[in-house]
Amino acid sequence: MNWERLLDLARSEVARTLAGLPPDLRERAKALPVTYERVPGAAVLQDGEEANELLGLFVGGEFATEEHVPLPAQIILYLENIWEMVEGDEEDFCDEVRITFVHELGHYLGLDEDDLDERGLL
Repeated sequence: MNWERLLDLARSEVARTLAGLPPDLRERAKALPVTYERVPGAAVLQDGEEANELLGLFVGGEFATEEHVPLPAQIILYLENIWEMVEGDEEDFCDEVRITFVHELGHYLGLDEDDLDERGLL
């Protein structure tokens, strides 16, 4: 799959996911930048992550403490890793982009997996 196609699929899925969020979360989530990268860089991998296992990353502070954090908050999605994980299936790719985006968004909002599940987001 070429990069432009992966990028188009991922952007569309993130936009669809944002549109489907409850209004109280949607506004906060829309303000959070999402970056799309092929794979994690060397700086990210210094934390002991395996290059092909990292699907997404949240950097910065939670919404509640954002003004006290030196890095601006953002979500990074590693599209080639997601593509490899789903073995080249477009539908599964979109599903995993949504799941990874919501998981990382949960870090920003201070919600864990159970909180996200209770809200019907996962």
